[in-house]
Amino acid sequence: MAFPVPADRAFAYLADPRNRPQWQSSLRSVADVRRDGAAWTDVTVVPGVRPRMRTTIDEPPYRWAEEGEFGPFRARLELRLTPGEAGTCTVRADFAVHGLGLGGLLTAGARPAVAADLRRAARLVARR
Repeated sequence: MAFPVPADRAFAYLADPRNRPQWQSSLRSVADVRRDGAAWTDVTVVPGVRPRMRTTIDEPPYRWAEEGEFGPFRARLELRLTPGEAGTCTVRADFAVHGLGLGGLLTAGARPAVAADLRRAARLVARR
């Protein structure tokens, strides 16, 4: 996904969980943000689903990952940022859900939403 801002700016926006409800369609809000955004709770649009999240990779401005757990499911999102020309960057997302033998189905179903969320994030960070 092309971002019309430098990698450090995109990274700062994407890696801060407090920004996530602005661009991630599955979130209403985040709660209990701790340790400078290294751990938080996602408050999703699905009533009662509140996975506990944590940052697992934090390598500004190139790589960031989070993992979350809710019941028998575990999800992981990794973002890789590549600086481009003239103050732009590319953000590539790897997303996977594991649990109860449904991980592959849930992963495939969520990928279009992840792509749409990143398109929204690119538009929002460009306006800042």
